[in-house]
Order: sequence, then C-alpha cells, then structure tokens
Amino acid sequence: MKQSFSFMPYVRVVLAGICNLALSYFLFMLCRFVFLWVNHSYYAELTGTELMTIVRGGLVFDTSAIIYINALYIFLMFIPLHYKESKRYQQVVKGVFIFTNSMALIMNLMDTVYFQFTNRRTTASIFNEFSHENNIAGIIGIEILNHWYLTLLAIVLIYGMFKLYRKPFGTFGKTNLWGYYGVQLMCLVAIIPFCIFGMRGGIGAAVRPITVSNANQYVNRPIETALVLNTPFAMIRTIGKKPFVVPAYYNDDATMEAIYSPVHQPADSITFRPLNVVVFIMESFGKEYIGALNKDLDGGTYTGYTPFLDSLISKSLTFEYSFANGRKSIDGMPSILSGIPMFVEPFFLTPASMNKVSGIAGELRKKDYYTAFFHGAENGSMGFEAFSRATGFQDYYGRTEYDNDDDFDGRWAIWDEEFFQFFADKLSDFKQPFAAALFSASSHHPYVVPKKYEGKFPKGTLPIHQCIGYSDYALKRFFETASREAWFNNTLFVITADHTNQTEHPEYMTESGTFAVPIIFYYPGGDLKGHIDAIAQQIDIMPTVLNYLGYDQPYVSFGCDLLTTPPAQTYAVNYVNGVYQYHKGKYLLQFDGEKSIAFYDFVSDRLLEHNLLDSFPELQTSMEAELKAMIQQYMVRMNTDRLTVN
Repeated sequence: MKQSFSFMPYVRVVLAGICNLALSYFLFMLCRFVFLWVNHSYYAELTGTELMTIVRGGLVFDTSAIIYINALYIFLMFIPLHYKESKRYQQVVKGVFIFTNSMALIMNLMDTVYFQFTNRRTTASIFNEFSHENNIAGIIGIEILNHWYLTLLAIVLIYGMFKLYRKPFGTFGKTNLWGYYGVQLMCLVAIIPFCIFGMRGGIGAAVRPITVSNANQYVNRPIETALVLNTPFAMIRTIGKKPFVVPAYYNDDATMEAIYSPVHQPADSITFRPLNVVVFIMESFGKEYIGALNKDLDGGTYTGYTPFLDSLISKSLTFEYSFANGRKSIDGMPSILSGIPMFVEPFFLTPASMNKVSGIAGELRKKDYYTAFFHGAENGSMGFEAFSRATGFQDYYGRTEYDNDDDFDGRWAIWDEEFFQFFADKLSDFKQPFAAALFSASSHHPYVVPKKYEGKFPKGTLPIHQCIGYSDYALKRFFETASREAWFNNTLFVITADHTNQTEHPEYMTESGTFAVPIIFYYPGGDLKGHIDAIAQQIDIMPTVLNYLGYDQPYVSFGCDLLTTPPAQTYAVNYVNGVYQYHKGKYLLQFDGEKSIAFYDFVSDRLLEHNLLDSFPELQTSMEAELKAMIQQYMVRMNTDRLTVN
C-alpha cells in the first residue's frame, strides 16, 4: 500500500520555532500587565479603550524586541540545514532561547520596580549611571527580598518557559533532501521580511525604525508610554545613540535668539556683594512632604514630615509652583549647580559632559571665592566628584574625607546628621567668601534611619516618610550649629531636592506633580522672605543666586532670575518619555518634538484631566515657539560646546 505524503517532516522545526516565539510574546505581554498591576496608582484613570490601544501599541514594540533578542534563535531554527534536526542541535537552540528570553523577562520585571523612581523605562544610559557604584549588588539583593513576589514570579515564569518550550513536532523521518531544502528556503524567505519589518515597527518605505519616542502615539499622557514600551526594546534602541539631534525649528540664529537665549548679561550698573553661598540638594525631598508648601492638601489638615523646614520657610523666599528639571540625581546636579536641564538623556552620560561647563562655583571663583562640594557617599559615586570639579568646585569632601566609617549607613553614605555636622564644621574653617554645596543621602532607598532614631519620626504611609523626617532633623541640627558661627548671617542658603520620589496624593502623580520639588532661598542677614505666586525650577537657582549677589559677568544658564523676572514670565521645562513639558503662567504644554500633544490648565486642573489642546491657539502657539527655541538652543550648544560665554 502506498504511503500518503506528509508535509510535517519538512516544516516541523519551523513550526516549533513559531510556537516558541508565540511563547515569548505571551511572556512580554504578561510582564506588561504585571507592570500595570504593581504601578496601578500611576494609571488609575486608564479606561478600557485606552488600555486596549496601549496593548495594541505594545505589540508593535514587543515584536521589535522579540526579534532583536531572538535573532540568533530565529537564525538557528530557520537556516536551511538538515543537521538542525538532530537532538543535540535542538538542545543547544533551546538553551539559547531560554537564556535570552529569561534575561528579557528579568529586565521587564526589574523595571517594574525601578520605574517608581524614574517614571520611565530604563535605557542604555543605566550602565554609565551606575558604573562608579560598588554597592549595587547589595541594593539589588535588598530589592529581591523586598519584592519577593516578583522574584518568585520570575522563577515560576522561567520554569514555565522551560516546560512549555516546544521541541520539533513528530520525527524527521524519511524526506527528500532536495524537497527539504526547498521548503526550508521558502520558510526562510518568508520570515526575513517579518523580521525586518518587525524590528522597524512597520511596513513601507515611509516607515522609519521605531524609537522609544514613537510610543507616544498610543497614549494620552507621557507616563503611559512606559506601558507601551518594554525594557529590552528601550535598552537596545538607545545603545550608542546620539542624544542631541539639532531640530530645524528656526533657520537663523537671530530669530531663535530673539525668542530665547540662555546667555545672561549683567545690568549696566551693578555692585557685587560677596555673600557666602550654601546649596543643599536634599535627596528625594519632593514638595509633597513639606507641610508649609501644601496648606490646602487633605482639606487643609495636612502637616507633612518636615517640621524644621516648615519653620524655616516662614523666614525664607518660596514659590507657589516649583519643579525639578529631571527625575534622577544625575539630572538634578547639572540643573541646580549649572543651570542645565535634562533633555533626552542625562547630561552626565552624554558626550556633552566633556564640554566646558560653568556654574555657581565656577563663576564665583572668578570673584576669588573658595568652593567645595560635599557628598557623604564613596568618592566618585554617581559621577558627582567629576561633575563638581568640572563645574568649578575646587575641593570634594566625601566618605574618604569624613574618615569615620562608624557613621556609614552600610549602603550609600554617611548618615545625614553626622555628615551635616561635618559640613558645618568645615564651612567654619573656610576662608570667606565661599560657595559650597552638599548632596544629602539618608532619604535614599532603602529608606532606613539610624537605630537610635527608630520610632522617633512619623512613619506616615510610605517607607520614605520617616527618612524625610530624619533628614529634616539633620537640617535642624546643621542650622543650630551654623547659626552660632560668624559667617552665618553673611550667607545665602538655597535648599532644594534633586528629584521627587514616592507619592501618596494624586496631585503629585501627574506628569506635572512628579517634578514638584521645593526651592527655598534663606538669607538670615537680609530680607529675602515671602511666598511668590510664580513658577520656579532648579535651573533658575544659578541665575537667581548670581544676580542677587550682583554678579557682573555674562554666563550661560537655561533658567531665569526669579527675583527680577515678572511672575507671569517665569517657567519650567522638563522631559519625560519623549515629551517636552513647558509650564508657564497657569498652563502646561506637552510637545513631542514635532507637535503639541496636550495643553492643560495645571493650576485649576491639578489632576490634568482636561486636555485643552487648540482651545487657546494664540497662547499655545506662543508657548510652542518659546519651547522650540529653548530646545534648539540646548541641542546646538550641547553639540558645539557653547555652555560657557568664553
């Protein structure tokens, strides 16, 4: 009896490969919903329709990532070679699949937690960001324990992937090798376009390879792009990418300069007064934690976690709306000390970090100031020492200079209380005038306080709250010590935060609220007091300080002097998930680099629920023109090394 022809032996490996790629799709999508579940507070307003759009967009980015990470697997499974039918060959191929997809799964699950600190998917810059740290293994270990359910899920999913992996169906059997190679070649020809178009994100000559910014077309809010994207894609597509691409918004410099220029020129007649300058950069001190800056929160009953800062604010100058220019510590440093915002990628991690750059310290050294930077972590941590020297600080005081590891917190740095006292003592030794900055550490994850203070500070509703209370107490102790010194009354103090962190109020979970930090000016020997109904941002600190001192040299800063700029003209810029944000007056413009995508009245619409795009065309057009000029100025100056006047 004549046997019937079976097509299966010719395509069994290919079919197995397709099934396993489908398994990879399932794991990516499952990680997306785990991400949504863990970070549900950021996406509470998502409707079912919006979620489906996000999922649809997510499939585009998942396809690209899956093809990238499985490129070797696809090649090994589709190559027209009959030797791939062997058992040993398939064991090797299975190992390749399990390893690469396990790495992708772990990356996605890890970002589920890390997102809470950055509000964006992790990009390739992470490798440079933590290249100088030696405690990362310990931190990761703590997080694995704290988020044991994700660790367990990762183990279960990797085991499930191992068990569900499909080996080739049936047996190779007797086949015609010419027929086999013909069929295999056709399968290879069929898969190649799928891979090319899948990696690019679409079909057609007009389709450019997708980048992380393309995720914005599937969302209404920039923070939602993290749901569309996956971490492997974000990492792969940012490796070796040039962050500062100059847009062609304005064809000539004169037009651009007329709209916006970051060059600050001194007034014709100005008298310099050599006040000391001390800048506190408080780790993770979001505006939300400060009772004096949230008198209307919780129906007017909110007290916050900073009793000392509350008392100091009554003698200081503050602003109704104050923002960070980035979401990371390495964003805050250039913004606060050098007037450089974070656009696209952190300044630290780009080739532009080799540019000549000045700042508060560098400019004041021209006036014979002594300058020093303090950070209680290991010297070199986060690249702070390198940047502080680049921006004009003569000396650096870190864990090495403190020279007493009895006060080391065991994870990041010297405890704030002890290091702040060290700071006060050193300031008393410095020749006046001096300019000094301190970056605190104790309100950093994993949110612990010294054992002697356990139970002393309110634990609140979030792990960070008691740490905020402790660091506020450290500030109190510093000012108690400093106020007894002769230099105190001749010193301008600036207190701000590097970025925000954990939040409990919806107002601070929006694209605007996640950047809200305090900006406080305190001059005990002067009358710099009050609360101004205006916008302030980190990059305003440098021009405000220099102009208050009567600095008489031109310099570059992308911010404005808050004391002389009319409140209606102050502004704040930041960048999140491929979208530029521009606060001015009572409005927030969101711009994706090509077009405006949202326009909010962030003052009355604190939850950003009502998109007013095109409702105020004149104002929107004006703000868009100003933002375009800022972006183009930024990109041009970064690429041409023009961050200083001389």
